[in-house]
Amino acid sequence: DMKSISIAVLMIGAVLLGISSCATVPTKPLAPGELRLLSMLVPEKENIRIHLPFVVHISFEAEGEPEIRAACFDFSGDGPHCFKVMDVNYGSPGTIRVQIHTKNAGSRRLECYVLYIRDGKIQLTNVVSTYFRIIPQ
Repeated sequence: DMKSISIAVLMIGAVLLGISSCATVPTKPLAPGELRLLSMLVPEKENIRIHLPFVVHISFEAEGEPEIRAACFDFSGDGPHCFKVMDVNYGSPGTIRVQIHTKNAGSRRLECYVLYIRDGKIQLTNVVSTYFRIIPQ
C-alpha cells in the first residue's frame, strides 16, 4: 500500500543521508597555510597486484601552496607507510599523485593522510579512505 511505500522511501532517504553525512569533510574555513584532504581515488583499482606499484590520486584544498612532504597510507591496519609524492597540482581542488605498493592480497581499506609544512613545522592532514581488492601475483 501507499503508506508502507512512503515509509520505505523515508527509511532509504534517512540511510542515504546518514551515509553521506559520514563521508563529509569539515567545511570550516582553512587557516593560512592549511591543507585539507577531500577524497582519494585509485584509478586502476581492478588491476592492483601485490608488490607492483600503483598510482593514487588525492584531492585536496589548501590555503596558499603549502609544501607537501609525503603521503602516508594505512592498508587495513598495516601502516602507516609513507611515500614521496610524484607531483602536486595546486588548484581548486588540487591533486596529489603518489605511487604506492602493498604486500598483502585481498580486500583492503586504504586510509591516507599527508605530511606538509605549515609555519615551519610538519603538520598532518585529516584522513581520507577508500576500498579496493589486491590480486595476488
